Amino acid sequence: MSQAWAVLERTFRALEARDKAAVLASFAPGAVLFDPHYPQPLMAGLAEIEEGIDWGLSVMKRFGFQIRHFFGSEDGLSGAVEIDTDHTLSSGQNLKFPQVFVIETKDGLIAALRAYEPYGPNGIGGFFLGLARLRRRLSGKKTV
Repeated sequence: MSQAWAVLERTFRALEARDKAAVLASFAPGAVLFDPHYPQPLMAGLAEIEEGIDWGLSVMKRFGFQIRHFFGSEDGLSGAVEIDTDHTLSSGQNLKFPQVFVIETKDGLIAALRAYEPYGPNGIGGFFLGLARLRRRLSGKKTV
């Protein structure tokens, strides 16, 4: 088992258990966490990561992470993992979506963790992409 796999597994299970201390203990002091779902997508250092975890725990009733695939580096210190996410918001709404995390570790801790979702761009780019997809649908072409 690689170091990257072990720390990811430990972190995901700690989130599912809502164990904030265990989640924080997975990160190195100078770690960087990027997740576009959070109010502050780029969190640098334990203080900012802790704020992000506090927010996540406040809006989520339940976290769920099922690892589909793990792709590790030869040295075992980094990798990418494909996840089937199954969360429940505090409101009771269920959220299911695929997600990819890219991890870098050092000394058994997360040095960097970045989340990627299969969503299109936001803003004006998203508007024009949506318009192009609508045109394809109206013309009978497949969009997926």
